[in-house]
Amino acid sequence: MATVEMVMPKMGESIMEATVLTWLKKEGDTIEQDESVLEVATDKVDTEVPALEGGVLKQILAQEGDIVAVGKPIAIIETEGEASGDSAPSNDAPKAEAQKEAAPAATQSSNGQSTNGHEIPARSDSGRFYSPLVRNIAKEENVSMDQLESIDGSGKDGRVTKKDILAFVENKDSQPAQTTQQTSAAPASTPAPAASPAPQGVPVSISAEDEIIEMDRMRKMIAGRMVDSKRISPHVTSFVEADLTSVVQWRNKHKNAFKEKEGGNLTFTPIFIEAVVKAIKDYPMINVQVDGDRIIKKKRINIGMAVALPSGNLIVPVIKDADQLNITGLANKVNDLAKRARDNKLKAEELEGGTFTISNVGSFGNVMGTPIIMQPQVGILALGAIVKKPAVLETPQGDVIAIRHKMFLSHSYDHRVVDGSLGGMVVRRVADYLEKWDPKRDL
Repeated sequence: MATVEMVMPKMGESIMEATVLTWLKKEGDTIEQDESVLEVATDKVDTEVPALEGGVLKQILAQEGDIVAVGKPIAIIETEGEASGDSAPSNDAPKAEAQKEAAPAATQSSNGQSTNGHEIPARSDSGRFYSPLVRNIAKEENVSMDQLESIDGSGKDGRVTKKDILAFVENKDSQPAQTTQQTSAAPASTPAPAASPAPQGVPVSISAEDEIIEMDRMRKMIAGRMVDSKRISPHVTSFVEADLTSVVQWRNKHKNAFKEKEGGNLTFTPIFIEAVVKAIKDYPMINVQVDGDRIIKKKRINIGMAVALPSGNLIVPVIKDADQLNITGLANKVNDLAKRARDNKLKAEELEGGTFTISNVGSFGNVMGTPIIMQPQVGILALGAIVKKPAVLETPQGDVIAIRHKMFLSHSYDHRVVDGSLGGMVVRRVADYLEKWDPKRDL
């Protein structure tokens, strides 16, 4: 029998690590080649990891909740056949070495995580394991290592779960008077304690009738990225109102034929994307990214589109090389990505590489919005609801008032590299392409 290491696979060019969510197999189970063995989560997508070799799952090296770098071992698989000469004498050594390498990977992301001045490692001196989520809550709530060790864990092997630490925090916060009294009772000669870390938000009061809803992993990820984007990029937003009457009439004319031929709906999104792509070609300096003091001008035009999930969260799949697709190709791509996004079946590579993003806030009935930039992009366009309005039209016989289909476009851009003139001209050009839509064009 021979043993091989199962390593954390690469799941995208920018993904360097993943969190082990659930092992679908346990030690001693027989697994087939390409059979899913565990589920992992990256900062972009959850996915199942298949076995590259069939055999017996001899040892699990990365536990649920561990963060493992790409390429690091996560399990040992015993396969049929004779071990090679090089691997035979080190049958146990790879496992020990793999464990040594896997352990730092699991704790690497906790470096710098501290509460009350103390680091919170993945495993304490007593041997107790703390998941990344528990360590993060401890950091945010200023729970010390001694306090963590005192919590009775309800998880496997006495682990402290999210529920355990949140219950501890709630009980701790419900006794502010006692804390104040103890502090004031300290002798005058006692040195003042070090200043506690600045709070991450304004403290809230919780009453008995309030409901506490814990953020899921994706919501925490979105929150962190939105805060980072506002911190990194000085946001400026320009607005334009466009007359989409020709677009609405064209879509109404072709939507039934499109559904019969392609099997999907002809939405406004592919029309908007085509107009955005044309505007980017006219103003390529909006298709850039910032790398320190360098501006990276992207050759490919990859359009991200925000999709609302059933959970209420947003995810942004990317249409690669959108300028290479016609309106039918764009429509089919939009429908495919949107459906698989809602079914949680997107691949990691379909969520990366975007160079500009659109967000259709009109689908929620909003007339306009001020979207936050998807880093490291420098622009994002919000498209409002299409509404009927009276408008003044110029005709050879004079001005007339007519009912038109109008929509607001909101362009948020990174003012470090995009000045108001460029940001304003881009959104104006998108509106121009929509207003000049040829109602006689074919699909």
